[in-house]
Amino acid sequence: MKKYLIIIPTVLITIIFASCRDDFAFSSSTGDLGFSQDTVFLDTVFTNIGSSTRTFKVYNNSSDDIVIPRVALAQGDNSKYRLAVDGVPGRVFENVELLAKDSLFVFVETTIDINDFSSGDEFLYTDTVEFDNGPNLQKVELVTLVQDAVFLFPARDTQGVEETLLLGTTEEGEEIRISGFVLDDTELNFTAAKPYVIYGFAAVPANKTLTIDPGARLHFHSQSGIIVANEGSLQVNGLPSVTDDLENEVIFEGDRLEPQYADVAGQWGAIWLTAGSKNNIINNATIKNASVGIIMDSVNNSSNGATLKINNTQIYNSSNSGLIGTTGHIEAENLVINNSGQSSLVLRLGGDYTFNNCTIANYWNNSFRQDPTLFISNVIPNTAFTEDLVQATFTNCIIYGDRDIEFILADDSVSQFNFNFENSLLKFNDRFDDFTGLANYDFSNTANYDLNVFNIDPIFNDEDNNLLEIDTTGGANGIANPSTSTVNDILNNSRGSSPDAGAYESRDLTAG
Repeated sequence: MKKYLIIIPTVLITIIFASCRDDFAFSSSTGDLGFSQDTVFLDTVFTNIGSSTRTFKVYNNSSDDIVIPRVALAQGDNSKYRLAVDGVPGRVFENVELLAKDSLFVFVETTIDINDFSSGDEFLYTDTVEFDNGPNLQKVELVTLVQDAVFLFPARDTQGVEETLLLGTTEEGEEIRISGFVLDDTELNFTAAKPYVIYGFAAVPANKTLTIDPGARLHFHSQSGIIVANEGSLQVNGLPSVTDDLENEVIFEGDRLEPQYADVAGQWGAIWLTAGSKNNIINNATIKNASVGIIMDSVNNSSNGATLKINNTQIYNSSNSGLIGTTGHIEAENLVINNSGQSSLVLRLGGDYTFNNCTIANYWNNSFRQDPTLFISNVIPNTAFTEDLVQATFTNCIIYGDRDIEFILADDSVSQFNFNFENSLLKFNDRFDDFTGLANYDFSNTANYDLNVFNIDPIFNDEDNNLLEIDTTGGANGIANPSTSTVNDILNNSRGSSPDAGAYESRDLTAG
């Protein structure tokens, strides 16, 4: 009989014997799990509005593959929280496997109705994610602050069709509508008692006034805002605050309260002052994270443009522009506008405008910006519409940004174009002489430019984060006209005998 020597490759031997090993036997958890955090804060949410999703990791630091017998919310199916463990949704999980030196993700979110509780307008809701039980029990705490609010939104008819507002018609006669509703008489006074959450555009009817009390907080859902009808008015009655909580200021912002949304532009629509709206007044307000902070309309009739007096107000993080006036009438003092995707301030198709001690800036860094901080025209570009610019007067102002040319004057030489800059700090660095010889940019003409300072950094505190206080060594320091400057700055600080340009009096920023 022949004998054969059978040679089996080493790799094949390894595979055969490996298949007999018990490498995939899981031992029970011994309570030695690690966690990326021991408390998960889901930030503040409004009642019945879902939170953002939070995540934490669970670590198996041992050399053994383990199984966690139970992962569950302490309140089980009654919990207001929802989990997903490694992508699997639920509130209670059994026999969760975790390999040696590995980790898994736990996702947490919540939607809470404050009316389920009896704790007033704020309620701190908590629960616990439990891992294992008995002597091996480990926990991660969950915490959410829930706020009650006044919710305003379009109604739906019996067919489920949402209420809309008629804006006009197209040239073909088709209706132009937006999601929205008309405020009734009982809704025309917003107080500070509870925040307001608005879906769609809340319309102020003709011959009515929406009054907003000091300390009120308005939160707008995506593509929402306030619209003021012809002959209607908006009056925002904020007052100076004495703490960093801005307790007396009126704040307009989006309806997401999580910190990551604090400075996200374009979360909501605009405050829309339509043609013929009148006596609009905004005092001590912050308008942030809109598409357009304030937009003012006209109907190609300079006597019918919206009117606005705005004082001690900040407009930040507008994905389009902070303030657009179309044949408008604006009187502004101690106004700050910063960080807009296009121009921070647009004054177009003529109008009548006076700005005193205002800071108009732009340091937008979310995308490329090609528009100047300030744009003034007596036309609508690329149209035949033209109207007189009765006046555009900037006294004791700062017009600045991170581009070379930060104001443009678009004059069609048909309608009037009257403008003036006085005792102001202006950014206009015409390094390529593109504007040399143009009459509107003759800075020696004292009829248009008088006692201004050019291209000296105002030294803002932190322009990227909308902190526009100026340093005592900056270009705006001491250049304002004492006879025309405001008595107090936007923070209610006295300006004294040698006032600064812009909305803020300077301070030594190096002192903290």
